[in-house]
Formats: sequence, C-alpha cells, structure tokens
Amino acid sequence: SSQNFSEEFAEAARQLKKEAPRIQFGKIDVTHQHDLKKEFNIREFPTVKFFVDGSREDPIDCKGVRQASAFITWVKRRIGPSTVLINSTDQAEAIIHADDLAVIAFFKELHNDSVEVFRETARDVPEMPFGMTASKDVCANYGIQKNTLVVFKKGKPVHNEVLEDGRQNKLDLTRLIKTFTLDLITEYNLETSVKIFDVPVENHILLFTPTNSETFNAIYENYESAAAEFRGKIMFILVNTNETRNGRIFEYFRIREVDVPAVRILNLTSDARYKMPADEVTVENLKEFCQSYLNGKAKLHLSSEEIPEDWDKMPVKVLVGKNFNRIVF
Repeated sequence: SSQNFSEEFAEAARQLKKEAPRIQFGKIDVTHQHDLKKEFNIREFPTVKFFVDGSREDPIDCKGVRQASAFITWVKRRIGPSTVLINSTDQAEAIIHADDLAVIAFFKELHNDSVEVFRETARDVPEMPFGMTASKDVCANYGIQKNTLVVFKKGKPVHNEVLEDGRQNKLDLTRLIKTFTLDLITEYNLETSVKIFDVPVENHILLFTPTNSETFNAIYENYESAAAEFRGKIMFILVNTNETRNGRIFEYFRIREVDVPAVRILNLTSDARYKMPADEVTVENLKEFCQSYLNGKAKLHLSSEEIPEDWDKMPVKVLVGKNFNRIVF
C-alpha cells in the first residue's frame, strides 16, 4: 500500500541522514502539482526519481524498490561503488553466506565491457549483495575458468552465466538475477502478484490447474523442468483453479473448468496471449511452446466466447470474437 511505502521511504531518509547527509528526500502529491506530474511524465504511483548534481534533467528512476533497506542500498550504490571487490576466498564466503542470495562475478581481469555491465546491474538490484573478483586463487577455489557470473542461494551456487563481452546487456542480467528473488515457479495470489510485476520479465507463462488433482505432482515437475531452462526469459506462474479469488484471472484468459490443465503465455507489453497447442503438460510440449514463442513462431490466441444461440434474435446483434469478422466485414 502507499501508506506502507511512505513509511519505508521515510525510514530510509532517517537512516541516510546520518550516513549521507548530502542526500535530500522529498515527496510530492501530484494531484495538486499538475505541472510537475507532466514535466516528469508520472504515470504510476508511487514513483521515485533520483536527481543528481542539482540537475532536473534526466533523473534516475528507482523501480521496484519497496523496503527501506533496499532504498538505502540503491542510493549508496548510486553515489559510491556498486559492488564489493573481493580479494580472498574468506571475503567471498562472507558475502555468499551473509544473505539468502548473493551474486559474484569472476573475471580474468577487471578491464572489459562485461565488468561495466555487471557494475550497472548491481546498481539496479539492491535486494542482494554483489561482489566481483579477478583473484586467481578465488576463481580456482570455485572452479571458475571463464568470466562467469554466479548466483548463490543459501550459500550454494544455483546459476552460472558465462559473461562474454558485448553479449549480455544490463537489462538481460537484471532480469535473470531478479528472477532469483522469486521461486522458480510462483503461485499466483494477491500477495505474490506485486512481486511478479516487480521483476522486469515481460513474458509470463501460466499453468492453470487444480493443485489437489491426482496428476498435479507430475504436471508440476514437468513445469519446473521447463522453468529452469527459460529462467530470466519467461516467468513461470502457477494458477490454482480451485481458488475462487483467482476468478478474475480465469475470466481474463477465458479459462473454463473443462479446459484445465491449460497453459497460456502472456506478453505484458503487447497484452498478446498464446495458447499451448498440445493438451498434455509434458516437458517436451512446454519447451517447444516456450521456444516457438521466443522465436516469434507461436500463434496468437484470440480467445473468444462461444457464439450465443440467440445472437441474431434482437435488432442489436450479439458479437463475440468468433463471429465478429463474419458479421461486421
């Protein structure tokens, strides 16, 4: 809620007043400040912008940060180094075990494009610690030979990403790393919906199924296998069709009980929807569907209601997707 957000923002301001007194915090109610709303193109609430060196041109957007601790880290990484430089295995281990998640980049030398991309990514993901090293001993200790980014979860490596100059950009790495703040599969509900939209992955795949069915465990395992392969590219979401509070999402995708289990892909930017052509939720079918979508080969799913029997009885005809073209054009 906005109230909660304001409290966290105020708490960050209080703590940073001691550590970084040059940083000023302010809040604006744009319902009364129309000129400012227009000038800074404010479309969603709350919006946080960071103004640097007294300039009102091109402020930096602070997106998806909700907790005071993350605000503080975000600001510190803007005004100082965004990652810790690691010189020993002990130092690496301390970072890896300090929190649930940690991101460490192992480099042969600290002068290449990938280092800069990694530093920029660290600025945008304040939820977890970032470290980097070019120490041969540290790299050897973790068996790393190439320039590699490793995500550690609860002290164990859960993802290795080889960093090649010019191949990854900040957004790709941010998407990948932010997905680790969620589980591999996120069950959709009112609490998780906020987190789901905070992660900047625009492709969402949704599995609609009752979680108490006999086949659920097998289907879930298949879904999990596919999720691991497309991490950072497609976000995997589970929608329990037994949960009545999920009614609006069923309506949006036009899912009926006879259709489940059903799999859909949604592109958040274009609002385009795609239906998995195969009925069975197997690993092969899921991978094929995801790959065809990413390659731009998947067919758009124009979901439509069935044509009502009495659509033609009254002077005003009832149109749905299936009869719209035929009747109108």
